[in-house]
Amino acid sequence: MKKNPMLLLALCAAFVPQALGQKAEAPAKKLYCWNDNGQRVCSDALPADAVNRARDEISAKSGMRTAAVQRAMSEEERARASSEEFQRRVDQAAADTRRRTDQAMLLSYPNEEELSRVFTERTGIVDNSIRTSIYNVTSLREGLVSLLKTASDRELEGKPVSPEVANNILRRHAELLRQRQLQASFERQRRELDVEIADIMQRYRQMKGLDQPAAAAAGGAVASKKT
Repeated sequence: MKKNPMLLLALCAAFVPQALGQKAEAPAKKLYCWNDNGQRVCSDALPADAVNRARDEISAKSGMRTAAVQRAMSEEERARASSEEFQRRVDQAAADTRRRTDQAMLLSYPNEEELSRVFTERTGIVDNSIRTSIYNVTSLREGLVSLLKTASDRELEGKPVSPEVANNILRRHAELLRQRQLQASFERQRRELDVEIADIMQRYRQMKGLDQPAAAAAGGAVASKKT
């Protein structure tokens, strides 16, 4: 078949500019700006020692900030964030269970045993939290005692305590206080949960009419006293 030269020229005219435009496009250049010992530093390349620092990314073409990257969290900050997330899940589980209980207590639970199962998950989460916090408190206290003994021995020997050991003592002591607060919070939640369970069970019995004889007897006793 004979090729049409005009058609070939038209196709080339259509695709060549597009191909050249794609080839001409290069990755947008940007600047990285971060703080180094209190001074603002900017560079078109990010050095290895600044990778984990907070930084701004700025378009070299427009001069506008295109992104803000937060610094990488330390091990202690990650542990704290994990504890806070765990606490959030505990609170959410409590709210969800309360809502389910209030909405379907009479319709969904034919007896007290079925209703009691609703609280199994909540009590299990809180009890596990208490056990975990007790373990953390014990571990942190033992580590703190060991660090304090090391520092004391060096002082008795007339040697200075290294800044690293001193900082570890301060960090561990702060974490110990935080874990104690968590433990106290979990234990308080457990006591409140016991009260809540008892209250819901009482309401359930009343709505089911299971406490009517006792209530009638109590009412009769009150009436006899009045007469």
